[in-house]
Amino acid sequence: MLSKGARGAVRTWTVLVLVFLYAPLLLVVVNAFNSSRTFAFPPSGLTLRWWADAWNSEGMWTSLANSVLVGLGATAIALFLGTMVAFAVQRHQFFGRNTISFLVVLPITLPGIVTGIALNATFTSALGVTLGLATVIVGHATFCIVIVFNNTQARLRRLGTDLEDASADLGASSLQTFRFVTFPMMRGALVAGAILAFALSFDEIVVTTFTAGPSVQTLPIWIFGNLFRPNQAPVINVVAAALTVLAIIPVWLAQRFGGDPATTRL
Repeated sequence: MLSKGARGAVRTWTVLVLVFLYAPLLLVVVNAFNSSRTFAFPPSGLTLRWWADAWNSEGMWTSLANSVLVGLGATAIALFLGTMVAFAVQRHQFFGRNTISFLVVLPITLPGIVTGIALNATFTSALGVTLGLATVIVGHATFCIVIVFNNTQARLRRLGTDLEDASADLGASSLQTFRFVTFPMMRGALVAGAILAFALSFDEIVVTTFTAGPSVQTLPIWIFGNLFRPNQAPVINVVAAALTVLAIIPVWLAQRFGGDPATTRL
C-alpha cells in the first residue's frame, strides 16, 4: 500500500507523462482551425477554410488511396504468413524452431533505413524490379508479419492444446478442430493483429521512401513533401489532425479484439 504522498507523486507523474504525449497532438488539432498561416499561438481566429482546402486536394486523396491499398495488401500478406509461422513455431517441435522465431521478429527491431536500403538493393539490383506499389506492399509486409506473428503466438500460448486434444479425442478431424475450436478462439487475436499491422503500414515513411520510387506517393510521403511549403502547411495540419482523431479507432479495436478469448466477441 502506497502512502498518501507516494500516491500523489504517482498521479502527478502520470499527468506530466500524458501532457508530454498529448499536448503536441492537441496543438496540431488547434492549428487545423487556426486562421493564421503562421500558426501563431494563441490563434488569432478560427476558420474551416483549411478543411475545405484539404477536402478538395487531389494529391491528398490520391496518396490516401495509395496508403489504404498498400496497408490492405501488406496486412493480407502478413496475416497469412505470420499466422502460419506462429502455428508452426507454437504447435510443433522441430530443429531450429527458436532460430526461426528470432528471424521472424528481427525485421521490426532493425532501423527502418537499414530495411529500406536492403529492400531497395534487392528489388533494383538483384531482381531488376521497377519500384511501385507492389514493392511498397512487399516492403511493408516484412515488418507487419511480426505484429501478426506476435499476436497469434501469444494467443496460442495462452490457449494451450487441451481443447484441441479433446476435440481430436472425440473424433474430430484436424480441419474440424481448427474450424470449430481453434479458429473461434483465435479470431480476436487475428483481427487485432490485422488492425495493428494496417496501422503500422499506413504510418510508415522510411521503408516507403526506399521502395516506392518517384511515381508513387503514400499519405506520409505526401505530408512530408508538403510540410515546408507555406501554401500547403495549413492543409497538412488538417490532415494530421484528422489522422490523430482517426487513430483512436484502430487502437480501440485492437484492444477490444485482442483481449481474453473467453470475453471477446466479434
